[in-house]
Amino acid sequence: MADLTSKGADEENCSGRSGGMASSEVKKQSSSSLCLETSGNGDGVRLYLSRDLRIGLLFAGLAVSCLLLYNSTNPLKFFPTSYYSSVGGSPMGRNVSLDVVLKSAAMEDNRTVILTTLNDAWAEPGSVFDLFLESFRVGNGTRKLLDHLVVVALDKKAYDRCLAVHRHCFALTTKGMDFSGEADFMSADYLEMMWRRINFLRVVLKKGYNFVFTDTDIMWFRSPFPHFYSDTDFQIACDYYYFDPADKRNSPNGGFTYARSNNRTVKFYEFWYESRKSYLGKHDQDVLNEIKSHKFLDDIGLQMRFLDTAYIGGFCQLSRDLNRICTMHANCCVGLDNKIQDLSATLDDWRKYLASGSGDWSVPKACVGSLGKPHKPHRRGLFRRR
Repeated sequence: MADLTSKGADEENCSGRSGGMASSEVKKQSSSSLCLETSGNGDGVRLYLSRDLRIGLLFAGLAVSCLLLYNSTNPLKFFPTSYYSSVGGSPMGRNVSLDVVLKSAAMEDNRTVILTTLNDAWAEPGSVFDLFLESFRVGNGTRKLLDHLVVVALDKKAYDRCLAVHRHCFALTTKGMDFSGEADFMSADYLEMMWRRINFLRVVLKKGYNFVFTDTDIMWFRSPFPHFYSDTDFQIACDYYYFDPADKRNSPNGGFTYARSNNRTVKFYEFWYESRKSYLGKHDQDVLNEIKSHKFLDDIGLQMRFLDTAYIGGFCQLSRDLNRICTMHANCCVGLDNKIQDLSATLDDWRKYLASGSGDWSVPKACVGSLGKPHKPHRRGLFRRR
């Protein structure tokens, strides 16, 4: 029989043969099609499955298999699309990718975003996340910066909470890890979370975006951008600052960084991430202290600067000049309740300063000595930088 290559030919070969056939019979008509006939009450129902369709289904199956394999091995595994949604008619819509979130939040003139990470314990109403957002609202010219803030949620509850109060939310999860609850400082889960974050920031740089990374226990009272160095690749806050931005004896704090997207910073973050293997059991901040003078950074030409605590301050080395302070970090502090208490007081001090034009900090109080004494955990949630 000659090959039948058209639907009409197939119909002709199937037509007129329903009578006297079995209830279902499959006849091979050609190498390119199959003809299925059924004859319940003399009514013929014919289904044609072309060779092209069969090939298409085969490739579709292979594609699904590859996608499943990719998701099982990808070191940055994002939530399924059902976890993505929009808030208040945001143009992001559903099935939001990292690229879409970054593009939506980026400053138009220089592709810069502000990033923070969040888990369930810190996202609860009345917890640190609410204080963090409130600082932008009461700060001097900082409310508009919320338009460029991307909250990277480490669990679904944190993601849902973000969607309820903020526009730019991205869900990031680590395969086999649950960061929603207990993660004591320097525990295995804590270290894994910190290093996944460094790798995630590398991805953001590789996508061509500059970023300011901020821990959620940092209050934003003024824009820090005027105090960033224009000729520097990577800038970082300090627990203790020794009056020279290039002095590598400064004690850096990874809870606040500013990085420009270029080949140097991408290589630096790759080197930083890979260095964890040489310093097992240490978190990213300790490893940075080990590598900040490494020859590799000179070889790639990385320009690094340390930020003055007079502007980018914290509880470790308190800046008393409220006329200059931009951000205030609850560093040198352990315990979520301690952080909430002192950060709430920090906001009150700022409001009094705005009302009177002068003032001083009443903090830290609850955080004083918290590093050296036992504390009762709030929910033993995500401990950020000390």
